[in-house]
Amino acid sequence: MNPTGSSALPTLDEVARVAGVSRATASRAVNGGPKVSESARRAVEEAVRTLGYVPNRAARALVTRRTDSVAVVVPEPDDRVFNDPFFASTLRAVTRVLGEREMQLVLLLARPGAEETRMLRYLSNRHVDGALVVSHHRDDRLAELLPEIGLPCVFGGRPWTGSDRVPYVDVDNVAGGRDATEHLVRRGCRRIGTIAGPADMTAAIDRLTGWHDALLAAGLPSDAVVHGDFTEEGGRRAAEELFARHPHLDGLVVASDLMARSALAVARSRGLRVPDDLAVVGYDDLGVAETTDPPLTTMKNPITEMAARATQLLLDRIDGRETGGPYRLIIPSQLVVRASA
Repeated sequence: MNPTGSSALPTLDEVARVAGVSRATASRAVNGGPKVSESARRAVEEAVRTLGYVPNRAARALVTRRTDSVAVVVPEPDDRVFNDPFFASTLRAVTRVLGEREMQLVLLLARPGAEETRMLRYLSNRHVDGALVVSHHRDDRLAELLPEIGLPCVFGGRPWTGSDRVPYVDVDNVAGGRDATEHLVRRGCRRIGTIAGPADMTAAIDRLTGWHDALLAAGLPSDAVVHGDFTEEGGRRAAEELFARHPHLDGLVVASDLMARSALAVARSRGLRVPDDLAVVGYDDLGVAETTDPPLTTMKNPITEMAARATQLLLDRIDGRETGGPYRLIIPSQLVVRASA
C-alpha cells in the first residue's frame, strides 16, 4: 500500500500533488525534460521516492525522444554468433556497461541484402538510441550507411570502408600477427605458414600483414597462406589444404583459436608432434586455448576491453558528450605462451 492509503500503484497526478507542482512539471521532471527549476525537480524526486512511483517508459520516450536501448549489429549468420566465444565475450561486456545505465541491448543479426535493408529501416525509425557494430565485412557498407541516417554509432574493429566517417575501437591486429610470428622465429622455426581469417575482414587482413612483415624482416618465405573463416570447420578445411600444399612446415600462425584447435587435430592426424615437429600459435585466448591438446600458445585478444570501451564511447555520443569527428582507439594484444609453441 502506498503512503496515500491506496493499494493501487501511485500515479503521476499523485506525484504532482505531493510535490506541489503541476502535472506537466512533474512529467518533465520525472522524464528528464527541460525547463524544470532545481527546486521543483528536487520536490518531484522526493515525491517519487515517498510514493514509490515507477515512471512510464513510453511517456519518458515521448518527452526525451530516447528509447534507453542500444543495438548491437552483427553482420553474421546466427549459427556463428551463438557458437563463437568472441561474440559471447563481446555481448557480456556490452551488457555490463549498459546495465550500469539501466539500458537495454537489442541484438540485430543481418547479412548484406534484404536483411540489411530491414535492419537499416529499423535503425532509421529510431527504435534504438545508437548502434554498436561488430564483426563487419567489406560488402556490408555499414560504416557508410549509418552516418547517413544520423544515428550515433561506434564500430568494434576498423571498418573496411568509411573509417574516416565513424568512430571505432580496435585491437592492434598487425602487431598481434607480427608478435605471434616473431615468437616462432625465435623458437627457430624457418618454414612458417598461416591460416588467415576471411579476406573480407580487416582484422584478418591486419593479422596477415603482421605475419608477412615478420617473415620479411627475418628473411623467410611467406608463400604458405590459406584463408579460413574463423570457425572450427573452416580451420579444418584450411589446415588440410595448407599441409597438402606445404608438407614441411615447422611453424604455424592461425588467426583464431577455433581454427587453431582444428589445425592441431589435422596435424595430429598427419603424424606431426606439436610442438616438436610443428609449433602453433593461435589468436584470441577466450577460453578455447586452455582446452586444446596441447594447450595453445596464442595472442590474447582484449575483446572485453574493446567492447566495453566501444560501448562507453557510444553512450558518450548518445549523451552528446562526444560529438567530434571520427575517433580511433587501438588496444594492444599480448602473447600468452603455452605448450604448443
